Amino acid sequence: MLTLRKTVAAFGLDLGEAPEPEAPGPGAVLVRVENVGICGSDVHAYEWSEGYGFMAPHLPVVMGHEFAGIVAAIGPGVSTLALGQRVAVMPGIPCGQCAACLRGEPRGCTRRATIGLTVDGGFARHVRAPAANCLPLPEGVDTELGALAEPLAVGCEGVLTAGIGLGETVLVMGPGTIGQALAIMARAAGARVIISGRADGPRFDVLRALGFEEILDVAEAPLREQVLALTGGAPVDAVLEATGIPATIQEGLGVLRKDGRLVAVGIHAAPLTLALTDFVRMRHRLLASHGAARGTWDRVLALLARDPEGFRPMITHRLPLARGIEGFELARQRAASKVMLQP
Repeated sequence: MLTLRKTVAAFGLDLGEAPEPEAPGPGAVLVRVENVGICGSDVHAYEWSEGYGFMAPHLPVVMGHEFAGIVAAIGPGVSTLALGQRVAVMPGIPCGQCAACLRGEPRGCTRRATIGLTVDGGFARHVRAPAANCLPLPEGVDTELGALAEPLAVGCEGVLTAGIGLGETVLVMGPGTIGQALAIMARAAGARVIISGRADGPRFDVLRALGFEEILDVAEAPLREQVLALTGGAPVDAVLEATGIPATIQEGLGVLRKDGRLVAVGIHAAPLTLALTDFVRMRHRLLASHGAARGTWDRVLALLARDPEGFRPMITHRLPLARGIEGFELARQRAASKVMLQP
């Protein structure tokens, strides 16, 4: 079958043939992938950015962790899924044996595998996955929208981590897919949402199509100046960061009210320099959010079911897997928002 694989610890991906997965074993299923998104993390791995060396011992690996498809085969002992069922797939696979797993905290697993990063993923026609990772899609949610569940869950987890509440003003830094997900979920929590980015016209257009109006281009004027102009001089209650650029953390803290929260969701290739005295005196809270809990996925699928078409504008490009490298370059050059590959 045709796959997109990371084969060496260097720039690039290999588009080529690889063997079909073996039949699913106990507790597993085979998913026929219909839609798989190119994530910002995938682009970082494609570029072999700092922070992705953890993949090296697992190469070669078929990438792709934002995907949905059809259950094509079922292994022994699986009774929760049916052949032909549409599912979204959670990428994290806990070991079930470490101290965190035994405490009932699988997100803290110390031997966690990740579909598409450390074990074969969705840039292929078929992928094996634990049945427990496969979540049935609600009626009216097709697999294209189902493939958005992973980034939406990341955004939802970030909003939950920040404790966003009704009537708060939230600044989302970064207009990419994760920033869009953060904005959608903050709005769903009842917040006023302001979004910032830098000279990112295609993604700004997506945000407008999603119904957001308060969008700031920091290429035109400093962030603080633009935010305070919108708020009448009032600092924001919370900042949700999805830029992956460490310097933006300090910029976000500069518009955050005393006792406010900043949640870093972006993946950063460099360390942060922090004005620590100001941070302490303002009693700011700097938090991190990564991935999403199973309960967060359930929330996202329920939200998708309420208004499926409201999320469709997030997808700007649809390409066959054979044009996957082209899709990566579109995402890398910020000429696209969400590129969906269709094996």
